Amino acid sequence: MEDIKNTFSEYHIPVLFYETMEHLITDKDGVYLDCTLGGGGHTEGILKSTSEKAKVISIDQDQQAIDFASKRLEPFKTRWKVYKDNFENLDTVLYCAGYDKIDGILMDIGVSSTQLDDEERGFSYRFDTKLDMRMDKNNPVSAYEVVNNYSEEQLSKIIFEYGEERFARKIARFICEARKEKNIETTGELVSIIRRAYPARSQKHPAKKTFQAIRIEVNRELEVLERAIEKAVKSLKKGGRLAIITFHSLEDRIVKNKFKELEKGCTCPPELPVCMCGKKPQVKVVTRKPVCAGDDELKYNNRAHSAKLRVVEKI
Repeated sequence: MEDIKNTFSEYHIPVLFYETMEHLITDKDGVYLDCTLGGGGHTEGILKSTSEKAKVISIDQDQQAIDFASKRLEPFKTRWKVYKDNFENLDTVLYCAGYDKIDGILMDIGVSSTQLDDEERGFSYRFDTKLDMRMDKNNPVSAYEVVNNYSEEQLSKIIFEYGEERFARKIARFICEARKEKNIETTGELVSIIRRAYPARSQKHPAKKTFQAIRIEVNRELEVLERAIEKAVKSLKKGGRLAIITFHSLEDRIVKNKFKELEKGCTCPPELPVCMCGKKPQVKVVTRKPVCAGDDELKYNNRAHSAKLRVVEKI
């Protein structure tokens, strides 16, 4: 337990730390990619769990995360490189780092604790600040553009699909009505609008699902995830592993279905007597059921309650 806590930083608590190291690292001398650097917890874990011959590459689109982790990982600078990019470009990053096929890839999907707790980033409904929600501050589309420029139909669609919000239509309508008077500029204003669409006695915060949906839209999270999985599998050596940690059902469903598809190979209709597509299985699923946090971790890390780890191995 102390070993895990010593790996934590004030930036971000790495979820499913031991379980990830156990499933991901198959070669102590290998090359590994952490697609979502964050506070550097998982990257540091990989560096400490491998030999001096091993190399680790990290990706993050948030310069704040890169700056923090670079100081933290200074002792490992001869074995570690970091690139500012979106992990959907992981193949390009590996090429720039000088690698074709590597031994393991990790994706920790979602928003870090520090991003959520940073009032200026506008990710959380707990603070009244400007609408933003961009993981990459150079992204031209922020939550402000989504809330004020999307049509009622578009807003309803993303809030329903990405937030799984049953009051999506009502919330979208109220947003469009409110912005006729003036643009919606802050998270506090948006929360007030959403509250009007919710039953008064709702147990969960009424803005949670809508904020999730807008964040996913701003950062193209689900689109990026599906594309990145395909690129990751192509970038693995035979026997190399891809480990993905998700935090909500939409992400987990994409990972689960994509892993099944890659394991099956053939996509021909079942009524065909022989395969016509020629697709072969690319991976074997290591975790038939997702790995979830144990009781000890749940006591000190609230984010771990919804975390699920799924792993495949390249064949």
